[in-house]
Amino acid sequence: MSTPAQPLLAVEGIGKAYGPHIGCADVSFDLYPGEVMGIVGESGSGKSTLLNCLAGHLVPDCGSVVFDTRADGPRDTLTMSEPERRMLSRTDWAFVHQHARDGLRMGVSAGGNVGERLMAVGERHYGDIRSRAEDWLGRVEIDTTRIDDRPSTFSGGMQQRLQIARNLVTGPRLVFMDEPTGGLDVSVQARLLDLLRGLVRDLNLSAIIVTHDLAVVRLLADRLMVMKSGHVVEQGLTDQVLDDPQHAYTQLLVSSVLQV
Repeated sequence: MSTPAQPLLAVEGIGKAYGPHIGCADVSFDLYPGEVMGIVGESGSGKSTLLNCLAGHLVPDCGSVVFDTRADGPRDTLTMSEPERRMLSRTDWAFVHQHARDGLRMGVSAGGNVGERLMAVGERHYGDIRSRAEDWLGRVEIDTTRIDDRPSTFSGGMQQRLQIARNLVTGPRLVFMDEPTGGLDVSVQARLLDLLRGLVRDLNLSAIIVTHDLAVVRLLADRLMVMKSGHVVEQGLTDQVLDDPQHAYTQLLVSSVLQV
């Protein structure tokens, strides 16, 4: 399959420091429509700092994050106005938190959580909003009879699936995921990963996934970046990096999984 000429996201020279501590340094890559990029590394490697800089949750010290917008073509999201960035995060972008409670309104019903994002982009017809919420609950394998139940009554896995429905209902083209299976039981993780893989494929989503779990990126990511101490030490096709790691740190990561 030929690569599209225009990347969906072009990241150039992103850096972020906290005093003498390097969060991430000089990170550059292109992400194309329908492509999934995995970012791995041990705790403190800088992967979450990078993700939050890309998603607009942190302001980097340098670099650019150029997104191919529907209306205006490529725009550096770091120079957008706050209202423009906020609208982008409600429409073409989505962010799936590790802890679903950080991405949900726990005091609002399941249907209300999904419907809120629709209302944020201008939807007003109650019947249409409820119908689309029901549809998305079904897509993420939540019984639609639970539409009026609050997330606090859901299991951890169900909360995470609800967060995914809330994020995807507006049809984003790019999804940021921060340890989306972290903290879940192994059997719940497997079900969630299978669901995510199907949604990414069926919706032709682009995604950037931060995880410490190499099995997650093996299943979901087309390409892989390995970070250590804020720097990207290796990147390439996922299978190529995991099956034939070149950097000593990547070799250590892979071997530690094999030894478990």
